[in-house]
Amino acid sequence: MQIKLNDLDTRLARIERVVANQSLLELANQSEALRTDLRAMHNDVDQLTNSLEAIRKQQRDLYADLDRRMKALELRGGAGGGAGVAAGAAAGAAAGAAAGDSGSAAAGAAGDSGTPGSDDKAAYQAAFGLLKDGQYDRAIAAFQKFLAAYPDSQLADNAQYWLGEAYYVNKSFPEAQAAFQRVVDKYPQSRKRPDALLKIGYCQYELKDWGQAKDTLGKVAAQFSDTPAGHLAQQRLDKMAAEQH
Repeated sequence: MQIKLNDLDTRLARIERVVANQSLLELANQSEALRTDLRAMHNDVDQLTNSLEAIRKQQRDLYADLDRRMKALELRGGAGGGAGVAAGAAAGAAAGAAAGDSGSAAAGAAGDSGTPGSDDKAAYQAAFGLLKDGQYDRAIAAFQKFLAAYPDSQLADNAQYWLGEAYYVNKSFPEAQAAFQRVVDKYPQSRKRPDALLKIGYCQYELKDWGQAKDTLGKVAAQFSDTPAGHLAQQRLDKMAAEQH
């Protein structure tokens, strides 16, 4: 009996070791599978991060190019350059913005107050076309007429912003600042708000209101740090510091 009991104990211990080894193997396999999944997730996160950074860089580059073109346009306008050259520069300057506005224009195609129609869209595009062609006085009048005729249009915030740009290119800085301020006050949810605030700071700079310009640009740089407007605001602040304003 003792021999049989000893044999049973030995066999039971062997079985227990086999079961224990199988459990450890299963745990090891599960752990390795989890590690593989985690590595895959990290890879996905890295790819998404890289894609997001590429998109942000593209936006910054587009906005910086637009700002450079607008500045070149302002200089040509101030020097009384040829209309054909100014028109070409204006078309290039507005190209990126027109692409951004196209979504809003399509959304506004239903017309004023949500009713079907394309009158507001056509009027907006006509005014924007004048701006691109360098006909700034006519563009100002057209945008003012648009805002009076279609105050509730889905394109009204864009029209108000480009009215400010038309004034700005004409070096009518007080009028431009007032137009941009209206974007901020009347359309607080507009995607044009960061750009309008940036241009308010630019107008204050041109008017040599250094303190207000510094405050406005500082707010843009802080509130919209990851946007092209935020980067341009910081660049202007750096310029002001170099100029000791």
